[in-house]
Amino acid sequence: MYASLTTFKPCDLPTLLSSLQPIAALFDTLSDVVFFIKDNEARYAFVNQTLARRCGFKHRDELLGLTAEMVFPARYGPLYTEQDRRVLSTGRELADQLELHLYFGNQPVWCLTHKLALQDEQGRIVGLAGISRDLQLPQSSHPAFQKLAAVDAHIRSHFARPISLAELTAIAGYSVAQLERHCKRVFQLTPRQMIHKARLEEGSRLLLHTDLPITEIALRCGYTDHSAFSRQFRALTSLAPSQFRDNRR
Repeated sequence: MYASLTTFKPCDLPTLLSSLQPIAALFDTLSDVVFFIKDNEARYAFVNQTLARRCGFKHRDELLGLTAEMVFPARYGPLYTEQDRRVLSTGRELADQLELHLYFGNQPVWCLTHKLALQDEQGRIVGLAGISRDLQLPQSSHPAFQKLAAVDAHIRSHFARPISLAELTAIAGYSVAQLERHCKRVFQLTPRQMIHKARLEEGSRLLLHTDLPITEIALRCGYTDHSAFSRQFRALTSLAPSQFRDNRR
């Protein structure tokens, strides 16, 4: 169904919303996928029960008409809405964006987020549709798993320094294209995303459980300076490192 939305042009938003009502219960069964449609003001027009539950609501209808900044805590809700408005203003698709979402109760969940703009007959953007899919466990049954597990172990052991694709391809015995393809299939991430994830997991751990200065944490996680770490951290969590530390504590 989500794939069909990418070809739903032109889009009459009320008609689309009406067509989803008979199958709304199906979206509610997706316990590891947040699904939503928003209008051109970034307000929720359709959500599944998974999103409602993770935001602390009993029923999905309670989110309708609200924006992300009205649903999520004040420190990062506006940043989620800002992302929505960028899609609505530019029409640019957000594809497989690795993000660490903080839901109700401050439970962190690694997700892959995809958002696309919906247009009417005149080409005007009338809303957006999106999903955030929880990152799954690696596919250990895949024939390439053992080689890619070695790549993953190498990343986790050496993320504090620059890691090149050349050294990862040497470990796996694959070309760059093969490595990219197999990593996406087994880990659902590109090699670069695997590196960012390893660095940000360590960064978030140090932010929460130590009093180290952020500049020191940045260096320990393989970033050249405070600003480089902050940019990547904000890209994946929608929070500055200092906000993440203060909010979780």
